[in-house]
Amino acid sequence: MFDLIVIGAGPGGYVAAIRAAQLGLNVACIEREPALGGTCLRVGCIPSKAMLESSERFHATAHDLKRFGVKVGNVELDLAAMHKHKDACVNAGTRGVEGLFKKNKVTRYEGTAAFTGPGAIRVQGKDNVELSAKHILIATGSKPAQLRGVEMDGELIGDSTTALGYSEVPGHLVVIGAGVIGLELGSVWLRLGAKVTVLEYMDHILPGLDEEISKEALKVFKKQGFAFHLGAKVTGAKTGKKHVTVSAEGLEDIKCDRVLVATGRWANTDGLGLEHIGLKTNQRGQIEVNGHFETAVRGVYAIGDVIPGPMLAHKAEEEGIACVERIATGVGHVNYNAIPGIVYTHPEIAGVGKTEQELNAAGIEYNVGRFNFIANGRARALGETAGWVKILADKRTDRVLGAHIIGARAGDLIAEVAVAIEFGASAEDIARSCHAHPTLAECVKEAALGVAGRTIHM
Repeated sequence: MFDLIVIGAGPGGYVAAIRAAQLGLNVACIEREPALGGTCLRVGCIPSKAMLESSERFHATAHDLKRFGVKVGNVELDLAAMHKHKDACVNAGTRGVEGLFKKNKVTRYEGTAAFTGPGAIRVQGKDNVELSAKHILIATGSKPAQLRGVEMDGELIGDSTTALGYSEVPGHLVVIGAGVIGLELGSVWLRLGAKVTVLEYMDHILPGLDEEISKEALKVFKKQGFAFHLGAKVTGAKTGKKHVTVSAEGLEDIKCDRVLVATGRWANTDGLGLEHIGLKTNQRGQIEVNGHFETAVRGVYAIGDVIPGPMLAHKAEEEGIACVERIATGVGHVNYNAIPGIVYTHPEIAGVGKTEQELNAAGIEYNVGRFNFIANGRARALGETAGWVKILADKRTDRVLGAHIIGARAGDLIAEVAVAIEFGASAEDIARSCHAHPTLAECVKEAALGVAGRTIHM
């Protein structure tokens, strides 16, 4: 008998389990994979960022170092070494979570979990055991969505996991889907020498982002060598001995070496035995919850990718902490306006809070402050002058409502604005805060100054 059972040891699940244990609860965490950390750590966020970093360094060495006065000889790719670095990052992370479980006295069970009744869980796998708890938290994450007419074989046609492990650089890679996953992994193989063609059903890339940023990103990616077909409905993909032929409405068939299906993700709720407790999922396979992550069944909670909302590891972490803190203390909250989203392409893209489109739809009047990286001394020194910072503030109160960045280290810069939104800061608050010189962070300060028309360096 436990106080809390957490099903799933991804970012939401393992963080929730650790925090609950810190709060004095007797916690068990069930994970079917031998390694802890979930999709994000094992085959998602961490390995993809390792490959993005390696491929960017390879490309920069081969093409960009001359302008910095660095001469290099023949640059060669050692793909096996890149994979070794990626695997080392993953292994260090999974071992770290294992150590944290031991440190915080979280009991781990390896196997597949399913409800057998209210408060009752059966684990089947390496560990075969019946468990019970007053509170049960579902944090089973998501899985790649399937695309009708495209059957994945895990080799020539595969998902993001397959694309992280190619043993050689494809001659021609077709990416189906111009979202975050498709463009990040497409960037990896483009830098390493592949021809990359992106097929997107929508008429724009990176759905959900600020439209101005999305349009600018499309221009940048085209210059890098991506080939895009927007408004392309893929109808099928046939494999030959060594090649794949992809069909899409309005396009001639495309022959390629590999296909990456990156059309989103689906809540991973199959096999949980939800029917045994009378809990149903919505049309997307997600579990509906209230503002405290409680499901329709008393004592059962859900967080992360299995509930509606953006599928982000850090969102799941915040939800997990808020959920267990409320169970233990009666208080827990997540400010969804302050959760940033990042695309780790080159340049990086990041946003937090409202987009201009959302503000216009809501009838909220706002001011815009903008600053271009090209006017920043640190950006010029880095040779990273593309892009800008845009801050949106309430026209009446000056409260920061959102920020959107395309440019160098956007993923790090957005954190300042996320904190500003969390504390209800104004653009003036950011503008009046001293930012070290020369830093890229000055772009955020200048954009905040720009809200009131007071930009200094542009």
